[in-house]
Order: sequence, then C-alpha cells, then structure tokens
Amino acid sequence: MSNLITANVINGADVYGVRQVEYTVDGVTGQDYTAALITASFKQATAIEHSAGSYMEVVRQRQAKVSDLGDVLSVLAMAIASMKTDNQEPGDKSHMSSEMDSAFSRLIDICNKYSISINVKTQSSHYYMTRGDVMNAQNDIEYKMDVEDNNLQQDMVSLQSFLSKRDNAFSTAAKLVKKSQNSAGETIGNMGG
Repeated sequence: MSNLITANVINGADVYGVRQVEYTVDGVTGQDYTAALITASFKQATAIEHSAGSYMEVVRQRQAKVSDLGDVLSVLAMAIASMKTDNQEPGDKSHMSSEMDSAFSRLIDICNKYSISINVKTQSSHYYMTRGDVMNAQNDIEYKMDVEDNNLQQDMVSLQSFLSKRDNAFSTAAKLVKKSQNSAGETIGNMGG
C-alpha cells in the first residue's frame, strides 16, 4: 500500500518549525495522511477485486476441462461395456451403432479441443475403438484428469488466498474511514467544550 503514497513537503508552510506535508496517492494530490491511507487502501482493494476475475476465469476453465475429461471417461466406459464379454482379444471392437457414434463424436470433439491424441477408427461410417485402444485412452485420460484436478485444487487455494487479501484490504479501508470519522467527531466535540 505504501508504494501508492508519496509525501510532498509544502514549502513555506512550516508550523512552529515543523514542515507540513501533503500526500499524493496514485496521482491524486493534496491529501492529508489519513485521506491518503484511505484512498490507497480502497485503490488496493479495487485492484485486487479487478484481478480476482482473472483468477476465477482460470478456475472455471479448469473445472470445465475436468468435466469434459469426465465425459470422455464415460464414453470410454460405454465403449468397454458395448464389447462382447466372451471374446476379450486385443482386437475386440466396441459396438457400432448410432448411439455409440454420437458418443464417439463428443469424445473426438473434446479430445480435439484439448489436443489429446486418441485412436478412434471408422468402419462402414461408424466409429469404433479396439479394447487395447480404449484401455490406453482410459489410462491417459485418467492421468490428465488427475493432473487437472490437482491444478484445480491449487488454483482454488490461490483464489481463496487472493479473495482473503481483497477482503482484508476493504476491511482496512473501512476501519480507516471509521477511525477518521471518530477523530473528526472528537475534534468537533472538543471545540465546543
């Protein structure tokens, strides 16, 4: 906060040999010390508030990615479920149907969105995956999802810390305003008595 405040000596305004000072806060001149502190506190809180939006957007994007990766895992689980249980050879294929085509289409869109390589094949204008490709894709997606989930947790902790700093800055500014009002009230009260 103090890097926002600059003290300027007022030339020729000494009172009983004490130099008088006015303060400039982020380009706003002519403020006394209390006003300067209040202005700086509110400017700091506002700057933090403005930056919080960027942090929240990063968290939203990570949440969306984790959700999308969850969708990919559910499509892969559908693919495994559609395979014959009596024939578990490495070349075993997922069932080819319009339902699976729409699920694989969603999977392909998500993988393209995040530049994830996945081995989906086509036959007779239907999508399918082999058991080995599904298993490899599941491992890859689960790993990516764990990484994103860990990053999301770290981002949320950072966001919480950032919001706490914002709340503290607003609280400090509000306390300074109250203190200033109380001082002004006491000064006026002392003048009357």
